[in-house]
Amino acid sequence: MQTTIQKWGNSLAVRIPKSFTKEAKLEDGATIDLSIEKGAIVIKPGKKEYSLKELLKKVTEKNIHTEVSTGDPVGREVW
Repeated sequence: MQTTIQKWGNSLAVRIPKSFTKEAKLEDGATIDLSIEKGAIVIKPGKKEYSLKELLKKVTEKNIHTEVSTGDPVGREVW
């Protein structure tokens, strides 16, 4: 598909067709990774960064695991 680059303030912009955003699972406000590979501009969905607080909210009595035994100390470990 061909499209046109347009001026947006001091930058240049490209409109991404809805069919592309749908297939790439992008939505308004989504973070993307923008890079250049072998002279081509590559746009990839950004990876979501999780905070410890977000992750710990998902720990429940049903999914928390118990202590795991690794056996008796070998060598000079101090337990």
